Amino acid sequence: MNEIVERLTQKAGLSPEQAQKAVETIADFVKEKFPMLGGAVDQLFTSGGGAGSNSGGSGFGGFGGFGQ
Repeated sequence: MNEIVERLTQKAGLSPEQAQKAVETIADFVKEKFPMLGGAVDQLFTSGGGAGSNSGGSGFGGFGGFGQ
């Protein structure tokens, strides 16, 4: 998740706190709209899986290649 937060701070000009809140909001939205992905979203954002591990660096590689 740190990589996503860093990109939001660099590319969108958000503060680290704003970027963190944005990522949390997106994760909550995905879990609400797609409950079957809840466990994957939790794992992705809490285990650091979004920091490029097994995802080609996108953070979303586990979702059918979304974001690659």
